[in-house]
Amino acid sequence: MRAFGFLSFGHYLNARGSQTRNASEMLKQAVEIGVGADKLGVNGAYFRVHHFASQQASPMPLLATIAAKTKHIEVGTGVIDMRYENPLYLAEEAASLDILADGRIALGISRGSPETVVRGYEAFGYTGSNDERGADIARDKFALFLQAIDGARLAKGDRQMSGGQMTPIEPRSASLRDHIWWGSATRETAEWTGKQGLNLMSSTLLTEEAGMPFDELQAEQILRFREAYRAAGHKGAPRVSVSRSVFPIMNAQDAAYFGGGEDRRDGIGVIDGFRSTFGRTYAAEPDRLIEELKRDKAVALADTLMLTIPNQLGPEYNLHLLESFAKHVAPALGWKPNWDGPVTGDPIN
Repeated sequence: MRAFGFLSFGHYLNARGSQTRNASEMLKQAVEIGVGADKLGVNGAYFRVHHFASQQASPMPLLATIAAKTKHIEVGTGVIDMRYENPLYLAEEAASLDILADGRIALGISRGSPETVVRGYEAFGYTGSNDERGADIARDKFALFLQAIDGARLAKGDRQMSGGQMTPIEPRSASLRDHIWWGSATRETAEWTGKQGLNLMSSTLLTEEAGMPFDELQAEQILRFREAYRAAGHKGAPRVSVSRSVFPIMNAQDAAYFGGGEDRRDGIGVIDGFRSTFGRTYAAEPDRLIEELKRDKAVALADTLMLTIPNQLGPEYNLHLLESFAKHVAPALGWKPNWDGPVTGDPIN
């Protein structure tokens, strides 16, 4: 691990104890956390994307705002649900964001997570899927998205306006391809990601169960990704991120919220029809967190650790969590703050 960022689900709810009661508070607080995190040296500000839910849904305005107000922090998604996207419009938006942010983006994309509605992407106008989860249209649209950002000529120009030549989308960013990540939930999709020459994003949930601890299963996922990347002939240093729920216990408030972490273990359950493995929560004093995270095989293999944050506890408390991790845990894991320069992946020979 060389870098860490925060991953926010962008929840909002007008309920007792919530400091994020509506969409306006959620978005403005997200900017506040992003700006504060940049000053702490945190390397990334990442946001989940969910539709038809009281959560962050449309990431580009939020990411552009944080990028405009910061100097070093990477902004990104974990992940955009491709089932809901127009691939060419997303390519235009992503290129614009990459340019405005001077390349400080990590755009995580995938089929998306389980929905709160049934085939919600059809309400957005995207029909024709033969898969009840929509994985087929997500892959097809993602392939078109990659063609678009690579400069493929996709539309025939008007003869009077452009001489009738095939035309690519505009704007385009030369560095954008290097900043695209696929959110993988299995070892198989990690191999597919490597073959595509993309970066790998892996969360606290894997939609498979193999009779091994979560960190070992995720470590195998990362190793398969890197081998597939190498075997496909790609030359580069792809990035790898993993997510964890990590809470340093620094005071009585931290203990009240997250104490008792010593009893937490990996979980097994069924999600979206798949028998799945859920990663444990880490909550302890800094010295113990350092020991436990050093033993986490996937954290050791990744260049970036995403810390899931309880955004409904408000900016002040979430910045306290990030500062506690930055000061008391991250340096012992090999962390370099954002002002030391952009995060790089591991070269694959």
